[in-house]
Amino acid sequence: MPSLAGSIEGLITAVPPEMAAARRAVQMTRRFRQDRFTFSLPRIGLPCDRDDIVPMTEIKRSADLPLTIRPVVGLADHYPAGFVDGFHSHERAQLSYACSGVMSVVTDASTFVLPPNRAVWIPAGTSHMVSCRGDVDLNVLYIDPTLPGQPDVCRVFDMPLLARALIQEALTFEHAYDETGREGRIVQLLIEEIQRVPSVPLSAPMPRDHRLRRACDEIVADPSDQRDLDDFAKIAGMGRRTFTRTFRDETGMAFAMWRQQIRLMAAISMLAEGQSITNIAYEVGYESPSSFTAMFHRVLGVAPSHYARNNVPAP
Repeated sequence: MPSLAGSIEGLITAVPPEMAAARRAVQMTRRFRQDRFTFSLPRIGLPCDRDDIVPMTEIKRSADLPLTIRPVVGLADHYPAGFVDGFHSHERAQLSYACSGVMSVVTDASTFVLPPNRAVWIPAGTSHMVSCRGDVDLNVLYIDPTLPGQPDVCRVFDMPLLARALIQEALTFEHAYDETGREGRIVQLLIEEIQRVPSVPLSAPMPRDHRLRRACDEIVADPSDQRDLDDFAKIAGMGRRTFTRTFRDETGMAFAMWRQQIRLMAAISMLAEGQSITNIAYEVGYESPSSFTAMFHRVLGVAPSHYARNNVPAP
């Protein structure tokens, strides 16, 4: 009678080549996602009442965070160029502050771009996907959703110096920090600052209607797409008037304004990569650098060159 090991070996060798290749690809993807932060990983699992628990700055993976110890825990994170983390959600609210690089965040309701010196707030339980054009360094805090004063919607906002300093300080806390002492007051002030800071126009609503979503996905994938409204109405399987009416009902925006916002978000990503304004203008679908600059100034209040000088860190 053949051994169990021999039977298994026979099954493995019988797998068609294309299935074996697909399986190897899945295994490599899993290994990449698990091993992204394997350098200098501390061993977690210390008792909650230990005074020498590892500071947040020494944690490199969200899976290692002891989420039940205190209302706020966090880590300093890094995503490599081309990184994509498919749709997922967290039991806690997530505050991600981009130190360098540009990250895109997509939810069922909106798409966001997160350039340097900005932060995105993602409420607990919100399904979202993350992608990075280039390397991204960010600070991430996971916040207990029962903590009062939290925003209830996703949004991107500027990070004033005080808020940045509060995040940096929170990352130095021991996980079992004193909730009634200095650390607890810093956490409370940080939540208040997040509520106070206004949002910035770095997001675009996404329709829930699957027909409209088909058309929107085409534009998000290629902001320079020059097809007109009639073409996208056909992609959605709608007449022109039905498309425009349904699109405004779903997003609260006219189609032309929505496409402009997608182009602006793509342009900000390219500015962070150091691309020239001329190249960006054509890459996001404008006929000339001057028309692109006029749009950029009208929406953000500054020229793209000025925005790049003040918002893109030097290499």
